[in-house]
Amino acid sequence: MEQLKEQAGQDDEARDAQRQQAEAQKQALLRQHLTDGARKRLNTVKMSKPDVGEQVEQQIVALARSGRIRDKIDEDKMKQLLKEITPDSKSFDIKRR
Repeated sequence: MEQLKEQAGQDDEARDAQRQQAEAQKQALLRQHLTDGARKRLNTVKMSKPDVGEQVEQQIVALARSGRIRDKIDEDKMKQLLKEITPDSKSFDIKRR
């Protein structure tokens, strides 16, 4: 029984180590491909809308790994990415009868 607990603990540690390594690689890619302004904007978005921030990070990492990012992403390009990902939820119609 104790051996199973020890083995489960080691598996958890290995998963945590893999998760930390993947996060470190993602942060390195973001540092490499984002300007300071774009990184600040992304951090601001992550504070207010974590799910949108994660989507943007995943998209940037995927673009970087596929080699489709030639220059650094500046703040204007970050704004475009955010507009593409976030739907325009502020528009709605009120119909009165």
